[in-house]
Amino acid sequence: MTEIINETTLAEYEAFVQGHPKGNFAQSSMWAKQKSAWTWRAIACRGADGRIKGTVSFLIRKMPGFGRAMMYASRGPVCDIDDYATMDELFARAKELAKEFKAYVIKIDPDIPSSETAFTDYMTRYGFVIKSGGEKFEAIQPRYVFRLYLGGRTEDELLASFHQKTRYNIRLAIKKGVKVEICGKEMVPEFGRLMLQTGVRDGFVTRQPEYFAQMLDNLGEHARLYMAFIDEPQEDGSTKRKAIAGTLAIWYGDKVWYLYGASSNEDRNYMPNYLLQWEMIRWAVEKGCRVYDFRGVPGDVGEDHPLYGLVKFKRGFNGDYTEFVGEMDLVLNKFWYNTIEKSTRAFQEVRKAAYLLKNRGK
Repeated sequence: MTEIINETTLAEYEAFVQGHPKGNFAQSSMWAKQKSAWTWRAIACRGADGRIKGTVSFLIRKMPGFGRAMMYASRGPVCDIDDYATMDELFARAKELAKEFKAYVIKIDPDIPSSETAFTDYMTRYGFVIKSGGEKFEAIQPRYVFRLYLGGRTEDELLASFHQKTRYNIRLAIKKGVKVEICGKEMVPEFGRLMLQTGVRDGFVTRQPEYFAQMLDNLGEHARLYMAFIDEPQEDGSTKRKAIAGTLAIWYGDKVWYLYGASSNEDRNYMPNYLLQWEMIRWAVEKGCRVYDFRGVPGDVGEDHPLYGLVKFKRGFNGDYTEFVGEMDLVLNKFWYNTIEKSTRAFQEVRKAAYLLKNRGK
């Protein structure tokens, strides 16, 4: 039996998602507040005992100029991955929603490793098309991540498990006087400035500062802005406090995610990113989490890859390289799917080129 979540059942829904091993902040109603341009709908499936046994929530958006909508379940569904009967019910109700919103596609990118081939086989039988790619972060969510499974270890035990060079760089940052603080919205403009530098340097489009401020409001205690500072010497012999790096992290259920990271171009020798990661890991330990998620990497690439440095950095914390099954599309209208997907890719490429051209040199 399935139902659409409403105000009466929302608390029960959130408790289920937060308590499930496959729970993810992107399936929460809090994250829906962050995506105010989208419509949020959540479906729950109940067992014979009346309790929720599976859920999936969708962000639904009308595609401008087409009169059709995309339904996207980020990191959903949330249920036992071998419970095909529950997934059948969830997707059947999702198809009903699709008719209501004139959706041309149902997209999912579940929190399931690619090694779970039985799940992939089920999804293919159901009609989902498994999209290739993800190596260059072109998917909506990263297909490849590093995850640190905390396993109830103490901070000292975790620190000892890191690669020697990673431990050294954490201590070097402290020795050089880097201080990491949990900040409020007053530091969002500085974080936004550093994000712009990072995006131009690494070739990706960044969010506006207002987006990060809204995230702190919408997620409350579940989101933290970490900023790294140094005392920069001035000509008169005094020092000036300077923000040199920052990160945004989310805690939800049994996981903490490193969501956004930014650093200045000229102060990377202070190794602030190592200390920032360590502080976020400490938050995961404090919350009794099972997983600390470093988020995206470009795949298990070699030293000749331009993003190998990112892989090496995250690998130094001795997490597990994880490949998810990737993005899957249930195409409901082939004509509109081909037309809108092609137009969207072209728009994104033009927007990225214009963004980098506009902001180089800032």
